[in-house]
Amino acid sequence: MIYDVAIIGAGMAGASVAAALDGARVLLLEREDQPGYHATGRSAAFWDQCYGGPGVAPLTSASGAALRDGGFLVPRGSLYLARAGQEDRLDGFAAPFRAQGVRLDRLGRAALAERVPGINAEWGGAIAGPDCSDIDVAALHAYYLDRARRLGAQLICRAEVHALARHADCWTIETRAGNFQAQTIVNAGGAWADPIALLAGAAPIGLTPYRRTIAQLRVSPAVTEKLPLVIDLDGNFYFKPSAGGRLWLSPHDETPSPPCDAAPDALDVAVAIARLAEVTDWQVEAVEHRWAGLRTFAPDRLPLFGFDRDTPGFFWCAGQGGFGIQTAPAAARLCAALLGAEDFSEIDPAPFDPARFG
Repeated sequence: MIYDVAIIGAGMAGASVAAALDGARVLLLEREDQPGYHATGRSAAFWDQCYGGPGVAPLTSASGAALRDGGFLVPRGSLYLARAGQEDRLDGFAAPFRAQGVRLDRLGRAALAERVPGINAEWGGAIAGPDCSDIDVAALHAYYLDRARRLGAQLICRAEVHALARHADCWTIETRAGNFQAQTIVNAGGAWADPIALLAGAAPIGLTPYRRTIAQLRVSPAVTEKLPLVIDLDGNFYFKPSAGGRLWLSPHDETPSPPCDAAPDALDVAVAIARLAEVTDWQVEAVEHRWAGLRTFAPDRLPLFGFDRDTPGFFWCAGQGGFGIQTAPAAARLCAALLGAEDFSEIDPAPFDPARFG
């Protein structure tokens, strides 16, 4: 059988594109024993229109309705903090998002202290994103996999790709699970996207995987579900509540890494706890769990959606960094449109064209 499209990678990116390709014969190849083992399965995902920057905001905004209507969002709210004396930075941060219609509020010290009990005096204000929400990542990923299956897509796990060759407008894909043929390859390989491109004879983009660490803490006093997602403008930490009064904390680390099964570093956890002490007077009673995942960025930190300029039949869906889950609905529809499967004019594809790297 010759498939219309073979998608390499069955994480959120690959699964969502497969679910958008109605009417196509789709093969979904996953290198691991189960889909979503790497970045998708390790995300502390939230939908926040500021996260990822102004260039990503259109994708995030365009994904909001699908995520809300599907029941995948739980309201949370977000705060972007500034230190006392640096409050003027808040309006500069908010301006490009407000210009895109994002609803943001300016908070002073008193309102900030009310929303984050125990916050230290050195934090003088914040920009609040009232629409920020937690994402049920597992449910969203399962939804896409199930929809893809119902549309006829075939998922094959333990199918790491070893070789790619194109002859007479058809790709032969050699994997650990056997050989397959497809007219088009979608490279949704996450941290492995550049190595996959090399197998296809395409020039690598210069994608870099970065390790991101998260720790689950038990703190005193226990945090409540009312606590918003808290991020500082300098990108040195973020934290949010988890079930049972626990806190999820990250030092917002970005340590370059080869593609791998990422593991947390004890030093990164210690750095995160030290930074939390600069923000609140909470006492850390225990580190209950810690994990790490890879976030993969292109050099300009915008995703790649589109056909490779020099390699026929090779399509990029990569470089989603830490915002691939919150942008998945719009990104999948954009990719489906570029693949010729549907009409979708809500997003301008030009900023995400892989050809921008020459």
